[in-house]
Amino acid sequence: MRDTGSGFVTHSPDRRKFSLPPPDLEAAAHSAALRGRILARIAAAGGSISFADYLEAVLYTPGLGYYMAGQRRFGPDGDFVTAPEMGPVLATVLARWLEDYRNLGDGILEFGGGSGALARQLRAILPSTPYAFLDRSADLVAQQAKALPEGRVLQDLPEAWRGVFLAHEVLDALPFLAVEWDGERLWERRVAMQGDDFCWTLAPLAAEHAATLRPYAEHWPAPYQTEIRPLAEAWLAAAAASLAEGALVLIDYGQESSEYYHPQRRQGSLRAYYRHRVLDDPFFLPGLCDLTAHVDFGALRRAAARLGLRERWYGPLARFLVEGGLAELYPGLAAGRDGRGLLALNNEIKRLTLPQEMGESFKVLLLEKTLLK
Repeated sequence: MRDTGSGFVTHSPDRRKFSLPPPDLEAAAHSAALRGRILARIAAAGGSISFADYLEAVLYTPGLGYYMAGQRRFGPDGDFVTAPEMGPVLATVLARWLEDYRNLGDGILEFGGGSGALARQLRAILPSTPYAFLDRSADLVAQQAKALPEGRVLQDLPEAWRGVFLAHEVLDALPFLAVEWDGERLWERRVAMQGDDFCWTLAPLAAEHAATLRPYAEHWPAPYQTEIRPLAEAWLAAAAASLAEGALVLIDYGQESSEYYHPQRRQGSLRAYYRHRVLDDPFFLPGLCDLTAHVDFGALRRAAARLGLRERWYGPLARFLVEGGLAELYPGLAAGRDGRGLLALNNEIKRLTLPQEMGESFKVLLLEKTLLK
């Protein structure tokens, strides 16, 4: 779970004000090597790069990026906990929602399948449904293969998939642009150098992005910082083109556009996650921190309509679980558990459904394409 709740203005303690677990020597050297590579890239680019380019480097540089090296990311020993790492509740309810698509022959294709926990849980419930992964990280692909040996690994989007595309906490990890409003003008926040460290610098925001944000900016206080995700809409367009028939399920933390760009959210939602600490500093230990921001689901829903995808369901995770039959499914989830197991199950459900946890901040968007009835 990498969310801070409502997404409105939150202030994480500055890293200088509390003690963070230090990286070991190997991890520190790893981060220093990546820092040096990015600084060289900034110098070669003339002094600054977009934050999207910085994200691409810190998350996806082969052998050095956060998702491309071998460190532990998920679970209590990593940097954050996702819903499948907590237990099978999400998979159990999700499997019921996916029953309508079981006869479509290609099965489930999961993007960015993490440790493979969700795949393993879904496959246990839907054993006859084929399962495949598409992930940029060779390290995570290896973990997925261990979790689900019968799963296929794809290198690229298929040409005409008949089944389900599943993206759980994927869109938040796509590179995005950082933006600032000064009361008169919209600026792109770019990454520059300050000695051997990184710093922010401003450049004019591209006209097409400024046009999208200006109706919201007119109501913002100054200064106001936020994010914009052109790559998320491009990803959705590519997925829609690849899906011949079936469903596309997006599960991530985010808001509708009016809330995403609410005047109170003046510091945006860009955060770093390190050893279960939430940091405001995206330049801390590059390669050892996960960097994310919330998803503008309003923009995704508008893009989906333009792409000809039909919206079957949209709303907060808590309602998705309830309407998917969580109460009916609870006896099966509880069967065979001792007192400690029941306590863990109930705590998992609380974290997935309570508004101050994941229940409201996580959204589910279920889209369909030419589904045969």
